[in-house]
Amino acid sequence: MGYFKLPPSTEINRSIPKNAFDKFTNAKQKKLLVEAVDKIKWTNKIAPETINLTGTEITEIQVFEIQLKTKNNVREILDVIDKSIPYHIVFILHFQQNILISTTKKHPHITKEDLAVLDWNFSTEWLDMSSATIQFILQSSIDTVYANLCFQIKGCDDKKITIQDFIEKDAAIKNISYQIEKLKSAIKNCKQFNRRVELNLQLNSKVTELNGLQH
Repeated sequence: MGYFKLPPSTEINRSIPKNAFDKFTNAKQKKLLVEAVDKIKWTNKIAPETINLTGTEITEIQVFEIQLKTKNNVREILDVIDKSIPYHIVFILHFQQNILISTTKKHPHITKEDLAVLDWNFSTEWLDMSSATIQFILQSSIDTVYANLCFQIKGCDDKKITIQDFIEKDAAIKNISYQIEKLKSAIKNCKQFNRRVELNLQLNSKVTELNGLQH
């Protein structure tokens, strides 16, 4: 553990028991935490008092490193932890010699102070720990620090866009990609020539729209 190269002032290095999230889990999720997670460690806190930067929308970033026993159902585990903590969390998941870096943009629940609402997830694939290059860039503000990390995770080098712009674009790409797969399936199963022509035209239109978003 200890992937990110962060200043000593940010270090917390506190173990978190898995039962700390019991009040936020159902029986299935509680069992999943026990079976899939070996240990959870709160390693760092990025906040005004630890790095001398402030944020407007994002005031603190917590770093959690999680040693896994299995890769299965990882997303569900992270969502449970994320919803239970109001601050933004960057997770480093360890499994054997691989790591996965994940964070979710979120906002406070309107009526429940101890719950967060998850907006959009940014995750890498599983990476070889020795070749992973994602790091925090501690410049400008905590909002910028978080946005830069999200852009690194997604491989985006356009620093002129905001994180909200990126989320909207990513959501549109996923939605159109889903529509393309549905059209491909419909074309494959369609017996009527005229209908196949119509579906192919729709498919070509969606592919063009997707290409426009991706460039």
